[in-house]
Amino acid sequence: MTKTFIIAAMAATLGLSTAAAAADLVFTSWGGTTQDAQKTAWADPFTAQSGINVLQDGPTDYGKLKAMVEAGSVTWDVVDVEGDYAVQAGKAGLLEKLDFSVIDKSKLDPRFLTDYSVGSFYYSFVIGCNKDAVSACPKTWADLFDTAKFPGKRTFYKWSAPGVIEAALLADGVAPEKLYPLDLDRAFKKLDTIKADIIWWTGGAQSQQLLASAEAPFGSFWNGRLTALAETGVTVETSWEQNITAADALVVPKGTKNKEAAMKFIAAATSADAQANMAISTGYAPINLDSSAIMDEKIRMTLPDMQSASQINADMDYWAANRDAIGERWYAWQAK
Repeated sequence: MTKTFIIAAMAATLGLSTAAAAADLVFTSWGGTTQDAQKTAWADPFTAQSGINVLQDGPTDYGKLKAMVEAGSVTWDVVDVEGDYAVQAGKAGLLEKLDFSVIDKSKLDPRFLTDYSVGSFYYSFVIGCNKDAVSACPKTWADLFDTAKFPGKRTFYKWSAPGVIEAALLADGVAPEKLYPLDLDRAFKKLDTIKADIIWWTGGAQSQQLLASAEAPFGSFWNGRLTALAETGVTVETSWEQNITAADALVVPKGTKNKEAAMKFIAAATSADAQANMAISTGYAPINLDSSAIMDEKIRMTLPDMQSASQINADMDYWAANRDAIGERWYAWQAK
């Protein structure tokens, strides 16, 4: 039996083409503990099952993705992106349509589905507080914006207006059902009231460090980062009041040479087991609707999908249509 025939036979057994079986798949994400968890929960089991080696790259860079597609030189096969970008990039022709004969979308949260993307995981922006550093912790967005009642520095995510704009409007009394379209003038006016007291975090690890050191004893955080920080012994209080949900998404850049394998990887990454394992590792919620049933109840209660009573879903379609214009104003405001 020749080597070529052996590879072809293995590929047929796995349901893959010879070309796909012989190729490495490149998965690109944001780095850090989240990508580590994605590797452990998704990539390693996929390699064990399929024989396809999953190479890790990152961080995700939208400019780089666009340049690859436009140059016809795509080296990324599956990319973890923000949900609003997935909507925007799909409409802009930068992504492959997903093959839902391979990916079972009937099992996936419909809030995070488009023709070009599926949810990767979903998270909430929540209020976190270092209880040992202050006499009282803010419970609501209004509290977090109240510098008289809660003096000191507070921290917010620098690189993403989604979640922060909504928090400012909620703090100013806007009803959740009246958030969209966002009143930007009102939001920035509210943000002006705490601008001098904001320390911006640019990544999850930095947000944890700011809270643990009490340089910023409270602020807005990705919920999973607070769960992980609490496990290190820091006395963290999390308020889920009006938690603002958003999701990352998995996409395939237009022109990938490994399209078939990319679809199979996404199918594996969004399976119930893979999503459950990712949730257990990170504290972020699974997007497979069957995952919760196979998870320990104690862990499930710490996840965003169990905090729906006052949950607010960020409108990714709105953000996709407006992210560039809002982003320009967002960064100009920060620079003043």
